[in-house]
Parts: sequence; C-alpha cells; structure tokens
Amino acid sequence: MGFLEKAKEMLGKHDDKVDQVIDKAGEVAKGKFQGHDEQIDKVTQMGKDYDLSGGTAAPDEPAPPAEGAEERPPAP
Repeated sequence: MGFLEKAKEMLGKHDDKVDQVIDKAGEVAKGKFQGHDEQIDKVTQMGKDYDLSGGTAAPDEPAPPAEGAEERPPAP
C-alpha cells in the first residue's frame, strides 16, 4: 500500500476531524480574502462532501457544474 492509499484510508476513518480542519481553513481564508465568503463556503462544503473512500462509496448525487462552466459531452 502506497502513501496516498494509506493517507486516503486514514482520512476516511477520521472524517469528523477532516471536516474540522476544513472548517478552520475556511475561517482563515475568510480572514485573508474578505468579501469572498460565499466562494469560500462553497469550496469548504465541496471539501467536506469529497469521497475519501477511494471510490468505494456511491455519491448521493452528482456534483453540479461549476458556475460559468461550459457543459461538455463526455469524451469518447
């Protein structure tokens, strides 16, 4: 098992602590980048929703496209 696999396994086991760190990072970012609270909140929520199980857990729903992103068909 490589480093990344081990890290993902550990993060998956301690999801509550990962969420706490993400919240703290969001608060620090809000202090440094005032006026961008909405974008920071969106990114922190995406971080909390990220699947750390290595793809073994099914997502509840697909992620919405990024604001202003162009919808593209899947590659062949």
